[in-house]
Amino acid sequence: MQGIKRLVTITALGLLALGCRAETGVTDSAITIGMSAPFSGPNGAYGIDMRQTIQAYFDQINKSGGISGRKLDLVALDDGYETERTVANTKTLLKEKNAFALLAYYGSSPTTEAMNTVFGPGKVPLIGTISGASTLREPLNSNGNGRYMFNVRASYADETEAIVNQLVSLGLKNIAVFYQNDGFGKSGLDGVTAALAKHKMAPSATATVERNSIDVQKAAEAIGKANPQAVVMVTLYKPTAAFVKEMKRNNQNPMFMTLSPVGTEQLVQELGASARGIGISQVVPYPWNDVTPVVRDYQKLASKPGSYSYYGLEGYLMAKTLVEGLKRAGKDLTRDKLVSSLESMSNVDFGGYRVNYSPNSRQGSRFVELTVVGPGGKVLK
Repeated sequence: MQGIKRLVTITALGLLALGCRAETGVTDSAITIGMSAPFSGPNGAYGIDMRQTIQAYFDQINKSGGISGRKLDLVALDDGYETERTVANTKTLLKEKNAFALLAYYGSSPTTEAMNTVFGPGKVPLIGTISGASTLREPLNSNGNGRYMFNVRASYADETEAIVNQLVSLGLKNIAVFYQNDGFGKSGLDGVTAALAKHKMAPSATATVERNSIDVQKAAEAIGKANPQAVVMVTLYKPTAAFVKEMKRNNQNPMFMTLSPVGTEQLVQELGASARGIGISQVVPYPWNDVTPVVRDYQKLASKPGSYSYYGLEGYLMAKTLVEGLKRAGKDLTRDKLVSSLESMSNVDFGGYRVNYSPNSRQGSRFVELTVVGPGGKVLK
């Protein structure tokens, strides 16, 4: 009889322990965070910048005791900026690597597909992606998967409106659009078109390039026929550089403007002196300005001025957003608690950069400022 009682007690305690067990990716000593971004190929520099900064920040947090005594473990997988690989990586991170939450993804089409097919249905939050696409910012009552997508950066609508308003203020009316033929490019084209419509204008010409391609000759020829005063380029650094070179080869010298995903440092390196005069919208503060507290903190992590970058700073801001959410969620950590704690982050100031969520909003920030490439490749505000 005593043996039976003992067995019942042990079974009950075992069930209690199972009921209290922390969620996937959380142990007494660690929290596993998953990341998918390009670490190879033409866009590998973007992901590497983000990963290095995030890892340095996690190391700093871990040396200070972690989050409620748990260290942060980053598992980062290379997707080459390809949608299929991003989706496959997300499945691997959740099913094999046991990631508790996701961080710092890359690209509009890859992130949207992963949200709608994997981490959204799985109810796993993703904090931050390099995308301002509207598909990641739909009202939560129209796409429930968006509840688990916490954007940090401003939208492409915010960026393109700032660019168009600047061009119109200069008296320019003949404005063309060169865009990448994917979710990023199309979202940017929609943003430029909507911003121009507010001024009762429309793009004078449009042309595309395929993702991960630099075959821009036809696009340059098509846009050149309109003799534009300005071209808004919704492309990454390699096709952007190839397009600028091709336009100048054809004796076309409009004002060139592009969006933050281009990768400012990579574009300058690719174009050299030809980058001078290109305008770039940015969605995080100037990484070389040590007056801004959050930038100063980032610079300490980056360790040397030559390694400062917009992508590195954006990765840092994504990681800070996640860490703030984890701290608010407390020791008894679950994904639902992390979602609720992120939703509680109303107008949180990281020291010159504010993040704002609510139960009905996942926008994060609307920070946008315009920069231009000056002499010697120096980025000027």
